[in-house]
Amino acid sequence: GDTPSRRRVFVCRPATASDEEPCARTILGRLARRAYRGYLFDEDVDELLAFYRAGRAGGGSFETGIELALRRLLISPQFLYRIEPDPVESDPGLSLGVYPLDDLALASRLSFFLWSSIPDDALLTAAETGELSDPAVLERHVRRMLADPRATEALADDFAAQWLNLRRLGEAVVDPARYPHYDESLLLAFEEETKLFVASTLQEDRSIRELLSADYTFVNERLARHYEIPGIYGSRFRRVRLSDPTQRGGLLAHGSMLTTTSYPDRTSPVLRGKWLLDNLFGIRVPAPPPDVDTDLETPPGAAPASVRERLEEHRRNPTCASCHSVMDPVGFALEHFDVIGGYRETDATGQPVDAS
Repeated sequence: GDTPSRRRVFVCRPATASDEEPCARTILGRLARRAYRGYLFDEDVDELLAFYRAGRAGGGSFETGIELALRRLLISPQFLYRIEPDPVESDPGLSLGVYPLDDLALASRLSFFLWSSIPDDALLTAAETGELSDPAVLERHVRRMLADPRATEALADDFAAQWLNLRRLGEAVVDPARYPHYDESLLLAFEEETKLFVASTLQEDRSIRELLSADYTFVNERLARHYEIPGIYGSRFRRVRLSDPTQRGGLLAHGSMLTTTSYPDRTSPVLRGKWLLDNLFGIRVPAPPPDVDTDLETPPGAAPASVRERLEEHRRNPTCASCHSVMDPVGFALEHFDVIGGYRETDATGQPVDAS
């Protein structure tokens, strides 16, 4: 058949038998250059040609030979893995193996970050000619790639989904007795809100600070009802201006983040504080020592204590205090939000929320 994908493979067609192998070399060389991300040598094409000949032998057609060579290309470690060897002549004085990237490595890292895919011809050509490491050329390619719809999809759906725990939303368990209105439609709305919000920041070239301070978000009727935003109807998501950005503005008030950092039946300043330190501040918090009791439940028969009171008692242990003195304060700042991101003035015990 004649399809767009076949036309991209068969960039030439042999007119005679003597044209077949040169045409096969052209086809396989072009495909291998993309698949191997510029790290292509004559022996790589020779190996693929050997598979072409094997497919052609015994009466196979030209296309049969190309198909077998493509099978070999698609199982090559050079295609399946992003191998990044240290340079042969790296400076032994450089600590921790730090060294400048060559242009092909730079092209590959840039493309997988911005597009979640291999470099295109323009980026590879700039890398092969040694121009990509020029700051002006690099900036030009970055701007070109960011303008491509693939960048928004890759950065919002892949990078942000991993960074902001969106991939864990489906694993969230919520107590149906305490939160009977939580369902899959709300869960999906949480995810879509965050993706659209991050995508808009990229597309409109907004300040990174707006990720935390924006006075708008994206909602449909289901999510607007949950956030108590009036006047929104239908399943279509739309951008809405927030009446009180200090209450609901920015990523930290998104139901997606708040749900994945809660327990099924209660909020957790510890989980939220650890998430903020790990994902926003870049401060890694170690796991608690194996001999430390992390249970915050109120003993049977005792008067129920607030989460703040229980954590204050927890921090009396010097081993716990070293981490909790950093995690707990930032986690408590989000205590006005319940397990599924609803705004509240009182906690589960009926006491006024203290988010100081």
